[in-house]
Amino acid sequence: MGGILRAIFEPGFFSSGPVHVALLVGGVVAVVCGIVGMFTVMRGQSYAAHGLGDISATGGAGSFLLGISPIWGFAGTSVVAAGIMDLIGVQRVRGRDLATGIVRGAGLGLAALFLYWDTTRTSTTGAPVTILFGSLFTINSSLIWTIALFSVAAAGLIAVLYRPLLLSSVSADLAYVRGISVRVVGVLALAALALAVSLSAMTIGAILSTALLVGPAATALRLTSRPGPMMAWSALISLAATWLGVLLAYDSYYWPALPVDHDLGRQGWPVSFFVVVLILIFFLLARARRDQRGKGTCSAPS
Repeated sequence: MGGILRAIFEPGFFSSGPVHVALLVGGVVAVVCGIVGMFTVMRGQSYAAHGLGDISATGGAGSFLLGISPIWGFAGTSVVAAGIMDLIGVQRVRGRDLATGIVRGAGLGLAALFLYWDTTRTSTTGAPVTILFGSLFTINSSLIWTIALFSVAAAGLIAVLYRPLLLSSVSADLAYVRGISVRVVGVLALAALALAVSLSAMTIGAILSTALLVGPAATALRLTSRPGPMMAWSALISLAATWLGVLLAYDSYYWPALPVDHDLGRQGWPVSFFVVVLILIFFLLARARRDQRGKGTCSAPS
């Protein structure tokens, strides 16, 4: 048993401070993204999540210019962008997609400018990689409480809105008839999505943030159609992908097949790569399981 554990966990994994922070922060963010992601998929807001993830890069790049933590830039731009998207696209559902595209395009342009300034006017040469692809192992422990605060805010909004949000996600007309303010619920749900996007961007990067929000929820949707179990599955899949991603990224520093840079030494693979690949594998397995069950149901005698 000891040999198996040594083969799975490379030396220093359990005693490494950056690993402890990565597991704690990554775990909390994964659960929050799994919960918020379920409603994102149910409400058909995957494109909005993708747009907010791209836009959050603007705030992250701007934070490096100001010398503050990217989490504040990620969260600030995501929330503001969500509000603008809601104001522009309030009239029609199709207008929401148009608003997302407009805000996303403007945000990406500013992000490119800020990233250029980050690399040419400051010494933050690693800013583009950190912002676009994340770096869980470099998160400072002083940010744990800030990330926890944003996580509680996002999860708290979903908890307070759970029943009206669920009803309005299934049928906005029925929710309106029952006296639910669909507009207010939608705005608050979009705010929770913006916070979740900023947290995901902090862990696996702005470009890949949608994977942690949409992937686990889409996988859970293929395992069950009941909201409660779907949320649990989404959070569990997100957590498993993140923790396994941290483990594989740490172990990759010791993989002999990787080249060694003479200036930087041995370099491992990023956590974000493993998280996205694992989520894709989980999705394909869940889809194959659903297809297999569907074939079994169709071939069963009546």
